[in-house]
This record gives sequence, structure tokens and C-alpha cells, in this order.
Amino acid sequence: MILYFSGTGNSLAIARAIAEHVGDKVLPLREALETDLSHEQRIGFVYPVYNFNAPAIVPKLVAQLTLPKDAYYFVVCTCGAQTGDAIWLVEHVLKQKGMVLHYCHKIRVPDNSAIGFGRNPNNQLWKFERFAPRLEQIRADIAARKCAHHYGFRGLAGRLAKIPVFDKMVFDALRPKVNADKCIGCGTCANLCPVGNIDIVEKCAVNGDRCECCLACVHFCPHQAMELGHKPTLKERQYHHPSIKMKDMIR
Repeated sequence: MILYFSGTGNSLAIARAIAEHVGDKVLPLREALETDLSHEQRIGFVYPVYNFNAPAIVPKLVAQLTLPKDAYYFVVCTCGAQTGDAIWLVEHVLKQKGMVLHYCHKIRVPDNSAIGFGRNPNNQLWKFERFAPRLEQIRADIAARKCAHHYGFRGLAGRLAKIPVFDKMVFDALRPKVNADKCIGCGTCANLCPVGNIDIVEKCAVNGDRCECCLACVHFCPHQAMELGHKPTLKERQYHHPSIKMKDMIR
């Protein structure tokens, strides 16, 4: 079973690519809380890197899972560049639960947070071709149940990023805000949010306090009503993985 967390489809696409090669199934990480995993012989976690760390909800959910002791465990992170502590955080949780992380690696994909810094994620599509050989190697390694740790060590960047002042600066910049003048209350963002953080109130989206900054709402909003740093969201800068459609992301 391959469990994933995804905002714009990068991690979902990678999870599917691995699952197809090894003959496994994919499941949103949150749904795994209500799934019997006791008979699984291989369990993988595929998720993105946010601010040199795993999304906050990922290690929390992994800690709540009931997992078999003798399964083969792997982690694959999707990232724009560096992993920081993203792999180490989940490995640490597994170790506390008595499990061994047998394999970990990263695959670079377009950085969906680039939009928050005035860049276009769609200009990074070259990463798919450049890192295709690595994805093939990852798939082969997992199929063979290899034991190897790539980028799994705890890094300085991840620790620095968790210093409260830096962490707050980044997430304040990347926390979506609703432009009420553009929002028509269509519900797209509410249906897409992987943590159920958005409600529609009086025909306008309202953000709660559980935002993971996955930016699904920013990239999929058909009216560009979700904005970062009070800057307008440009349609040409909205991104999702080319093979992933909105229907794949609906909760």
C-alpha cells in the first residue's frame, strides 16, 4: 500500500507511478486511518517537502496509524530542490513505533510554492524529463525491496527552517487568503483541500486554522480568488501535475 499526501498532484503522480510498477494500491494518507493495514507487506509514504520539512500533518497521521511490524517501509519525497528534515521526521516517527525505514529517496518536481515568490511553476516542467531516470531507479529499488537511504539524514536546513521566526515568515507568505471580490463560492477549494480547512459561508470561501500550505486552493481555483501575500494569482502561473486532473484530487 502506498499512502500519499498531495496538494497539486505531484506526490499523487509519483505514488501512482511506483504503485503501477510494483503492483500496489495508492490511498490518501488521511484515509489510511480507517483502513486495515495489518496484512500489508510493503507500505510506502509519498509526500512533498514544505519549507525543508514534511507537511506538519504527515508525521502526525503516521503516528496515528496501526502498522505491521514486519512490513517493508519506504519514503519518497517530492520537492523543488532540497529535502531538509522531511524524510527524517517520518523515519523518526516510525522508529518510535518500532518500525524500520528500509528505503528513502527524493524526486524533484516543479515547485508549486514558486508562485508565492513571483515565479511560474510551469517553467519547471523540464524536471520531469531530467529526473525520469531517477524515478525508474526508485521504482526498481522498491520492487526489489532494496535497503538504501538517500537524503534521509537530518539536515541543518530543516532545523533552521523550524526556528519559529523563520517558520512563521515562510508560512505567512504561503498561507492562502481569499479575495472576496473574486470568490463566487463555487466550492472548488473546499472540495480540494486535503485537510478540510475551507468552508463556503454566504457564497464565499473561508479559511480555517488548519492550513498545511499545500496551495491546492491557489492553483485549482477557477477564478484565481485564492491569493498569496495579497498579490493577484495569475492564471498562467497556476499549476498542477500534467497527468493529474481536478477529479483525482477531490476529497
